[in-house]
Amino acid sequence: MYLHGTSKINEHGRLEIGGVDTLELAQRFGTPLYVVDEALVRRRCKEYMDAFRASGVSFDVSYASKAFCVKAMCRLVEEEGLSLDVVSDGELYTALEAGFPAERIHFHGNNKTAEELAMGLDARIGFFVVDNFIEMHLLNELAKERGVRTNVLLRITPGVEAHTHEYISTGQEDVKFGFDLGNGSAMKAVRDALEATQLDLIGIHSHIGSQIFEVEGFRVAAEKVADFAADVRRETGAEFRVVNLGGGFGIRYVEGDKPLMVADYVKAITDAVKERFTSHGLQVPEIWIEPGRSIVGDAGTTLYTIGTVKEIPGIRKYVAVDGGMTDNPRPALYDAKYEAALANRANEEAEEVVSIAGKACESGDMLIWDLALPRVRHGDILAVFCTGAYNYSMASNYNRIRRPAVVFAKDGKAELVVRRETYEDLVSNDVVPERLRKMSVVK
Repeated sequence: MYLHGTSKINEHGRLEIGGVDTLELAQRFGTPLYVVDEALVRRRCKEYMDAFRASGVSFDVSYASKAFCVKAMCRLVEEEGLSLDVVSDGELYTALEAGFPAERIHFHGNNKTAEELAMGLDARIGFFVVDNFIEMHLLNELAKERGVRTNVLLRITPGVEAHTHEYISTGQEDVKFGFDLGNGSAMKAVRDALEATQLDLIGIHSHIGSQIFEVEGFRVAAEKVADFAADVRRETGAEFRVVNLGGGFGIRYVEGDKPLMVADYVKAITDAVKERFTSHGLQVPEIWIEPGRSIVGDAGTTLYTIGTVKEIPGIRKYVAVDGGMTDNPRPALYDAKYEAALANRANEEAEEVVSIAGKACESGDMLIWDLALPRVRHGDILAVFCTGAYNYSMASNYNRIRRPAVVFAKDGKAELVVRRETYEDLVSNDVVPERLRKMSVVK
């Protein structure tokens, strides 16, 4: 069993996170339950900040809140000195409600609505990452109506294919995001942004994908960005103050995943930017990045209660839990892999291989295939590791299943940061037209 962060097996043979017994967590808060190792999240934030300080460059580390966005998380990353990325009005609203400083908020997205752009302008957020020409024009007009100027970065697609799943690879040309370098739209976007009366172009943004275990893709992207910056200066005279190389740094989900140390990613990026910009005679810009998964991913664990079992002799043993694709759709979406253990019997030897099924009414609701466990019992607590990123944030109410609670565990204490949904929550937005309220008379 690979244990992350503060997790350990205590003297009772049970999994402990943040100094709190997971069996006690399950009994107190119910299951499914997301448990976040707060100390590990803070450690990851510090690793990024320390690595950049050691590089000697001007920098900004921004937490990509789409990985896990709740008010408590916004407060935590602010305390650690990070900025915050949002990609929707809901994430922006959460950040503002949490009291996150608006000037440190960055707004992403390939199809920001007029309402979202206006919301960001009215809140005076730090800057927008402009993704397309329609957005650029709309943002400029909305800013003009308000008599304000706003900072922008232009998102470019550098034509770099990261070694990751096709659904989470975003730097190649055939993708929905950004202005392409190869077809000239990126240069046109620069010219248009420089001419826009209400926009201050401060730099460019590039993101090549997610769950990346090597640095070569980041190096190539940094070099392409620098080459483009040199072209921009030659053709327009403008220089970029900021280069944002996105995120995508991988974590260990299962044996065989080999992520690099945070310092290795940061050094590769900063060295490549410094070397290439200097070779073009350009001033080294501020270097910004946007980690999300690598900050919160391995700090999360989901606790489930084991329910029914179906054994097909000679074929498979299905073990069902009280959650599934509604709280973790990643296995169904892109065949994501996870490791897990019996939290209440964590020091017992494996005796059988089972497959963990969710409770949603879908044959594809499978969390883990072929997992070695001690012989399972009804009521055991299963801990699935590394569920901090893109689990709560992707959770749904399919089958009208209530979304789980979230707790932060640290120094022997567990604090609720998201309450479990109630039945009343499930129907709170339902509206029954008056004509359907009338009782039918059966003749």
